[in-house]
Amino acid sequence: MVKVILSGCCGKMGAAVTNAVKARDDVQIVAGVDILESDSLPYPVFPAFQELPCEADVIIDFSHPSTLTSLLAYAQEKKIPAVLCSTGYTQEQIQTIEKTSESVALFRSGNMSLGINLISELAKAAAKVLGQSFDIEIVEAHHNQKLDAPSGTAIMLEQAVEEGLDYKPELTYDRHSRSQKRDKHEIGMHSIRGGTIVGEHEIIFAGNDEIVKISHQALSKNVFAVGAVNAAVFMKEQKTGLFNMSDVIKAQQ
Repeated sequence: MVKVILSGCCGKMGAAVTNAVKARDDVQIVAGVDILESDSLPYPVFPAFQELPCEADVIIDFSHPSTLTSLLAYAQEKKIPAVLCSTGYTQEQIQTIEKTSESVALFRSGNMSLGINLISELAKAAAKVLGQSFDIEIVEAHHNQKLDAPSGTAIMLEQAVEEGLDYKPELTYDRHSRSQKRDKHEIGMHSIRGGTIVGEHEIIFAGNDEIVKISHQALSKNVFAVGAVNAAVFMKEQKTGLFNMSDVIKAQQ
């Protein structure tokens, strides 16, 4: 049995993870951490990591980047692996995560979906073949409550594309103030926010007389919750290091 502490348990993704765990008999949420209170969850909820009275095997975090410092401090103190599912980390926070992973196992992925991680590999392969002669644009769409833009997933996909290129691209986020032709070595990053869109991502390779598109659409938050729980099961046995969804996929093969 994998015992989990769920950070951000009172949010929408916390609810999705709680439901995903209910469908399994090898995982149990023993406590939640959230600044909000809830009497409807089947486990106790505490306002801070320092107030947790119970032991656990893994932390799943779907909270907010502002909780990272206290989460990492708790993970280091208790030697508990953590699955970091929040997005919007600053570069300084990312460096802190990398440094902390030298003493405790951490999992971080821009997206917890198996499908997204598959198209990430496809995008890398496509960039190797098309990158020299095709223009590359990345478009992402999310609900109107999402705070960060571009999304962590869009950034992850851009990094995958960049791995397949033999040049360092320039990222362009806004063209309305630019009166010039598109640079050969730029990648356009575009964010759409509206309604209740769960998550849509598309990598466009536009060449002469042909267009190649690689896309993914999440129909519900459940795909991210299931991925997070799978990652937690994988992370239980890890001691140190920084892992991502590719490691989980390899372990399942």
